[in-house]
Amino acid sequence: MVLFDNHNHSQFSFDGKRASVEAGARSALEKGLGGLCFTDHCDFYVPPMKAAYENLVPEEFDVALQQKEIDRVQALFDAEGADMKILKGIEIGMHEDCHERIREHMGTHAFDQVIASVHYLDGTDPFYGGYYEGKDWNTAYGHYLETIYREMTWLGDFDIMGHYDYVARYAPYPQASILYKDFSDIFDEMLRYLAQEGKALEINTKSYKEYHGRTPVLDKDILMRYRELGGEIISFGSDSHDPGRVGDGFDRHAAFVKSLGFRWSAHFEKRRLVQLPL
Repeated sequence: MVLFDNHNHSQFSFDGKRASVEAGARSALEKGLGGLCFTDHCDFYVPPMKAAYENLVPEEFDVALQQKEIDRVQALFDAEGADMKILKGIEIGMHEDCHERIREHMGTHAFDQVIASVHYLDGTDPFYGGYYEGKDWNTAYGHYLETIYREMTWLGDFDIMGHYDYVARYAPYPQASILYKDFSDIFDEMLRYLAQEGKALEINTKSYKEYHGRTPVLDKDILMRYRELGGEIISFGSDSHDPGRVGDGFDRHAAFVKSLGFRWSAHFEKRRLVQLPL
């Protein structure tokens, strides 16, 4: 079983200063992965509170420099005889106030893979907790899912739907996991769109780590419903921001996905789907 880690951040992301392209690629090689993609952050909207704290608006990276460095490391690995593909990607942060800028940016640059994610909504950053104020768990999770669906169907030009359960990572509720049974209507819309449009459903292993005593779980019913609707494109991503976390939890989650009847893991090269047997 050859797996690619399709969601990694390097020194070119605003929050990836500990993660060089070369160190991440060497970690992937040591762990027996077939390749990895650096999908550095690009969010044109940043909540005012966070923007003031970071003094960084937008959270954008230099695409040309990132891709030049990936080319350098790929050439180095090739010269060493290392069997490793290092892919060029972006994690585009979707937000309704930035549609024009997103379209312009995506039309200007070429990538192997595009992850479409939502990090900020309602003028807040869930990481810092403000999003949850005044919302119960059902409202907070449901509104986040609805926002992803609205924004990804607007965007269209992406390959992988990023961490649909990001909002559960930092939530204050006892309900640590996002489950199909609680949001079946919006999940049906999201998963049907992915299946019909040939988009990948991401298994983001960072979502299933303990945080403040809570450990979200990957709901098998979401995966099974995706299969029922004709979806079979599963992408694995560690969401790593340091080399040690590349490929984190992949063996366990790949075995779980395979046990549910999925046959392939997916990645994209020059925006074209590549599937490898699980």
